[in-house]
Amino acid sequence: MEISVNEGILDLNERAASENRKLFDRHGLLVINIMGSPGAGKTTVLEKTIDVLIDSVRLAVIEGDIYTSKDARRIEKHGVPVRQINTGGACHLDARMIRKALDEFDLENIDLLIIENVGNLVCPVEFNLGEDIKVAVLSITEGDDKPLKYPLLFKESAAVILNKIDLLDFTDVDMDSLRRDIRKINPVVDIFEVSARSGEGIDDWVRWIIKKVKEKTE
Repeated sequence: MEISVNEGILDLNERAASENRKLFDRHGLLVINIMGSPGAGKTTVLEKTIDVLIDSVRLAVIEGDIYTSKDARRIEKHGVPVRQINTGGACHLDARMIRKALDEFDLENIDLLIIENVGNLVCPVEFNLGEDIKVAVLSITEGDDKPLKYPLLFKESAAVILNKIDLLDFTDVDMDSLRRDIRKINPVVDIFEVSARSGEGIDDWVRWIIKKVKEKTE
């Protein structure tokens, strides 16, 4: 009975995600769903990304958290439209939450919507939001064993951001092993090694986004 209930929830979400995707496509809007564990640095990566992108791409942000609007307030300071979604306990965003939040935006004047999902390595990837691209953010301080422990996130992601490389010398992470495990799960994934704190590697990541935006609008 529990399995059938879960399947029903996912089926309902898929229908809502399909409607979201039609809306995004109608507006030529690229949507990126960023996922990762709490403390991986998703919001800081997003802040650095906005600072580089803001003069060339019209973007908006949806922030997902269980409680508080702290991340949305951080993003707001960077001069882009932002909407906070608090799940009130759920460990992921779902497509219906996203649809409600979209009413807060002028989609005609947005090229890129970035969704920062609730911090979790499991649940968010199972719920399609209608996005074009899933992106995983992994802090190297989490260890090099995470891809094989949580393979679905890395399998479904078009890009993986390995964050906090400025701390590499203070960890026992084997970067070669980490890259190898990610590519074992997803041979075609793009990997970006960045330091959100210093900005190292952010330019390559931003160029990748701009390319994807152009592909969606052409």
